[in-house]
Amino acid sequence: MKHFEIKARERDNFTKAAVKQLRKEGRVPCVLYGNKMEPLHFSVLEKELKNLIYTPYSYIVELSVEKKKHICLLQQAQFHPLHDRVLHLDFLAIDPKKPVSVTVPVVLTGNSIGVREGGKMHILNRKLLIRANLEDLPDSLNIDVTKLALGGTIAAGDLKFDNIQILTPASTIVCMVKMTRASISDAAAEAAEEAEEGAAEENAAEKHEEA
Repeated sequence: MKHFEIKARERDNFTKAAVKQLRKEGRVPCVLYGNKMEPLHFSVLEKELKNLIYTPYSYIVELSVEKKKHICLLQQAQFHPLHDRVLHLDFLAIDPKKPVSVTVPVVLTGNSIGVREGGKMHILNRKLLIRANLEDLPDSLNIDVTKLALGGTIAAGDLKFDNIQILTPASTIVCMVKMTRASISDAAAEAAEEAEEGAAEENAAEKHEEA
């Protein structure tokens, strides 16, 4: 998994006026907690966070606060209700030597049988929660859908990856191929054609017996 570096400034004033001044300076108030540490309050320039927040991917964050470095994950982001400006960020400190739980995006690969037959691919869950050691965390989960037929589904429980545990419930549907009107019409036409061929063969057989 990719890393993202943040240089931050520690803060100890939590009044509304202090927070308002931070945002006026283009900074976002943040807090780091977890891994048996006391909460660490700091601020980061908002413009330096865009590539971390506005992306489907997750990152291992290398946070530097007053010359001290921390390894963490972005846990939660709060946004203004009327626009997309970031109001506050929560970071979770992690132990590099222990497994980490994080959400990662799903990437479908291959051209499924069902789509080739006229169906349409639907992605129901674009991210899954996984657990793995830091060095085994992937940028994304690549799922081969080549063999997925019309009406077929892939659930979280169907997925297997080396050194990765899927924490999303096994019954969660990741993607499916739904039948479209065109594919239904094609299937109906094919069934009717087969029925006609069958009837023709029966008639031929009956005439043969009569002769």
